[in-house]
Amino acid sequence: MTPLKAKDLRTETTEELQGKVSALRKELYGFRVQAHSGQIEKSHRIRQIKRDLARLLSVLKEKENVQK
Repeated sequence: MTPLKAKDLRTETTEELQGKVSALRKELYGFRVQAHSGQIEKSHRIRQIKRDLARLLSVLKEKENVQK
């Protein structure tokens, strides 16, 4: 999966972004469980998911500040 681009995320609605945040958090949890049990094959995805999650949260915060 390619990393999410902040430019593309800014065009989406807040609800869509929040849905993506929850999906990424679930995916990250699954990868963490796999890493802890030693069954993970794509360990680089953990880092990628964390960065995508940070991008999403940053864009959400930007949208929140604009609405104030």
